[in-house]
Amino acid sequence: MGQNIPKDLVAASATPIILSILHGQDSYGYAIIRKVQEISDSQIAWTDGMLYPVLHRLETAGLIDSYWKESDNGRRRKYYHITEAGIDECEMLISQWEVVHRALHTLLQEKSEY
Repeated sequence: MGQNIPKDLVAASATPIILSILHGQDSYGYAIIRKVQEISDSQIAWTDGMLYPVLHRLETAGLIDSYWKESDNGRRRKYYHITEAGIDECEMLISQWEVVHRALHTLLQEKSEY
């Protein structure tokens, strides 16, 4: 299933991934976990124990807000919403990741030329 991505890489990517997901629409924890699995072709598998501390940290930092909402089946879920500060942070983090991605891509191209 997964590629066994190191914990430090998963941790480093968690904030920009979560903020990017929430930039598209409000969501609740389990839906975020499923979205990460979907967008990574099941290569990234998050657990509740990994996600909720990050969500709490982002909320404490003012990058996201939360609210309770009743779903169609009557179950109450805690939804998360990105704030203006979160949007700014998301854009900055994506820009930084793009620099790293370009550097790795350039190295791969150079390697294939040999």
